[in-house]
Amino acid sequence: MDRFNAVLKIANKQTNLCFGLISLLTAGGEQIFSLVLFKCPCNELNFLYGMVFLLVPALALLLLAYILSRKMWKMMTGFCQPGTYASCCKRMSHCLRIIFQISTTALVAPSSWIAVALLNGNYFECAMTGVNVSDYSERLCGGATSLIQCRKELPKFPCGGGSSVNDRQVVLLTLRARSQILGWLLIASVMLSNILLTCLARCTSPVSYLQLKFWRVYSQEEKNLMDSYTMKHAKELAERNLESFFEQTMPRHVITPSSKDWENISTLYKFSTKDYYYSTLHKYVETGMVRMASLKSAESPADNPAVLNFVDEAGMGL
Repeated sequence: MDRFNAVLKIANKQTNLCFGLISLLTAGGEQIFSLVLFKCPCNELNFLYGMVFLLVPALALLLLAYILSRKMWKMMTGFCQPGTYASCCKRMSHCLRIIFQISTTALVAPSSWIAVALLNGNYFECAMTGVNVSDYSERLCGGATSLIQCRKELPKFPCGGGSSVNDRQVVLLTLRARSQILGWLLIASVMLSNILLTCLARCTSPVSYLQLKFWRVYSQEEKNLMDSYTMKHAKELAERNLESFFEQTMPRHVITPSSKDWENISTLYKFSTKDYYYSTLHKYVETGMVRMASLKSAESPADNPAVLNFVDEAGMGL
C-alpha cells in the first residue's frame, strides 16, 4: 500500500506523465479485452454486443475517475444541507461548473479507450454489421456481387462466414477504414481541445508563471502534511481514549478542531485577487476563526480560474 501511495504522489506531481500513463494503461486494457474477451456473436446481437464493448468500459472509466476525485467528494459532502432557494441555486450552479472542470480530466481514460477501440476496428465491425437498416446495408454492400445475399449474411462477416471471400473482405475493409477514421478524428479533437483549454487557462491566469509553480508545490505539500497530521492526531486521540478506558483514569486533554473548524477548512477554495491565500486552510489560519466564518457566509461561490484547479485536487482517493 505504501508503494502504491508513493507512485500516486509521483504521478500527481507530473500531470502530463499521469495522463500519458492513464492513456497507455487504457490502451493496454483495450487490447486485452479485444484479444481475450471479445467474441462477436455474428447474429442479430452484433450491434448491441459491439456497442457494449465500445462504450460501457468507457463509461466505467469515466465513473471511476469521478469516484477517485477527492475534489468531487469535497464538493458533495454536505451539499444537500437545507438552505434558501437562492443559495440552493447558487450551489447547484457552482456544482455544475466544478463537475465540468473535473470532467476535463476524467474524460482522458474514456476517450483513450474509445479511440484505441476505433483504431483497432473489431468492435465497430461487429456493431455495424448488425445494424438492421436497409439503406445502410445496401450502401455497405454496394460493391458486392450479390446485394441480396450480402445483406442477408452481413452479420456473419466478422466470423468469416457469409458471402464470397472478396465480398466479405470489401465490406470489412470499408468498416475498418471508417472505424479508424473516427478514431483519428477523436484523437485529434481531444488533443486540440486540450491545447486550446490549456492555452486559455494560462492566458487568463491571475498569477505569474513562477508564483503558479510555487502555488502548485505549496498545494501538494499542504495535502501531504494534512494526511500526516490527521493520522498523527487521530492516533493520539485513540491512544488517549484506550489508555483511559483500560487504566480507568481520567482522560488527559487532547486538543482537536471543532466541527465548525473542520467545516471552514473543508470548503472548496475560492480565489480572490484582493488576498493571495494559497488554500482554504491558509485563509482560515490568516484571518482567524471569527472572520473566516463571516466571510464564508457573506461571499458568493465564485469559481477558481481554470489554471488554479489544482488547489482543491488531491490526486486519487477519498
